[in-house]
Amino acid sequence: MKDKPDSTNKKAHKVFKTDADWQSCLTPEQFYVTRQKGTERPFSGKYYDYWEEGAYVCVACGAELFTSNTKYHSGSGWPSFWEVANRENIELKKDTRLGMIRTEVLCSKCGAHLGHVFEDGPPPTGLRYCINSAALNFVPDKTK
Repeated sequence: MKDKPDSTNKKAHKVFKTDADWQSCLTPEQFYVTRQKGTERPFSGKYYDYWEEGAYVCVACGAELFTSNTKYHSGSGWPSFWEVANRENIELKKDTRLGMIRTEVLCSKCGAHLGHVFEDGPPPTGLRYCINSAALNFVPDKTK
């Protein structure tokens, strides 16, 4: 995949918690998506049609992942971004579950499943980071 962040599979995640610890700090949907590699229903997530200015951070550990500057309406049913905010906070991994070959997007800080990236996005990257709202928190830009 062109212009993709370097995979950080060799790096250890910096946030370690047991499933019980994760369940105590995440909602059931957030736990399902981020820890069990689930997917929320399309068009159901709180950030699908959300257009405020700011940053999208990992719901599990707070690592900055995406910004509103790179968010766009893809029509896919999930928040979509054409670029990451910080390449060090993203890990890409081959995903062959469900009989498909896709590229999974994970938080490199805590290992949270975020969604998938596809090569059908807009310029300048041609990428579509298709991310579950349940894996994100939004931090508004207070300078505007």
